[in-house]
Amino acid sequence: MRFTVERKAFLESINNISRVVPQRSTIPCLEGIKFYIDGEKLEITGYDMELGLQNVIEAESEDHGEFILNARIFCSIVGKLDSDKITVEVDSNLKTTITGGNAIYNIPAMSADEYPSLPDIDRSDSFAVPQAVLKSMISQTSYAVSQLDSKPILKGELFEIQDKVFNMVAIDGFRLAIRKEAIDTEDVFNFVIKSRSLLEAEKLLKDDNDAAVNVYVTKKFTAFEMNGYTLITRVLEGEFHNYKGSIPKNYDTEVIINVNSFVYILDRCMLLIDEHTKAPVRCLFEDGKLKVTTSTSQGNFYDEMNVEMSGNRVEIGFNCKYLLEALKHSGCDEVKLQMGSPTSPMKMVPLSGDSFTFLVLPVRLK
Repeated sequence: MRFTVERKAFLESINNISRVVPQRSTIPCLEGIKFYIDGEKLEITGYDMELGLQNVIEAESEDHGEFILNARIFCSIVGKLDSDKITVEVDSNLKTTITGGNAIYNIPAMSADEYPSLPDIDRSDSFAVPQAVLKSMISQTSYAVSQLDSKPILKGELFEIQDKVFNMVAIDGFRLAIRKEAIDTEDVFNFVIKSRSLLEAEKLLKDDNDAAVNVYVTKKFTAFEMNGYTLITRVLEGEFHNYKGSIPKNYDTEVIINVNSFVYILDRCMLLIDEHTKAPVRCLFEDGKLKVTTSTSQGNFYDEMNVEMSGNRVEIGFNCKYLLEALKHSGCDEVKLQMGSPTSPMKMVPLSGDSFTFLVLPVRLK
């Protein structure tokens, strides 16, 4: 088997594919990238039994066959070659010759006979979303995904589509992130995708509202097709948290706040907070001002800023990191903060519309 490819496109493809290839696996062939050549079509695959990624690119070849190359070594080799084109040739003994310019590498290949097939996806249930929209939805919610193994379903994000509304939801018990978009489908979907899979999809999506990502949904697997790539991921089993019941319906205080100014204050506050000196950031909203304080074994901090507020004075404490992440992922110059009691979640929303809703659980102040 022999094929020649454009190095730039080939390197981009194998680097993307290699991200889903496990460094160690009980199935040795999964530690490699599978190549399937069929004339001028080269299919490149990585798979770890939970997440699979496949890309098809053009190649110069008249051959047909498949083989596997170690992902780490092969990507490093192609990355170091400086020619515009690369030729890969595999003989009957699986000896592989990689040629680029004057450089020639010889490495062993593996047989693809035992490489597991990617799940076969039924394409009857599907929907399409502009790539820029899905990329934004993942970016604005992924920070709130749980990292705890004790609740595996919360290590994913909920895809909820009904009445032409698409909600993507992440929750970890301390904060909640909801991203909402209109969608052109009458179908109803409700499934959960592991955050790791969505972060890989985010890297492949373009900031383009004219290019679509097609999503195919089955009971056990979901496939995302975009820009020549097919990402197939297992659907998480279990019942997602009833997030709608967690959203406060009323509030006593509403504050319009400049996001960058608040972020700068909290960044300064974080200088005195680390894993060993955890302490809440105390936020006092009164008389058109926000006063921010914290006290740790490292020292004390105070800062303040002007805000536009209505309603009652409120003093409320937060985990500084959680509050910072919500603000940074808002993507807004200004947001509304809506608060009830010092022990009920704070709601963060845009000034207009309802494209996102973030909740941050407060910390009890002594």
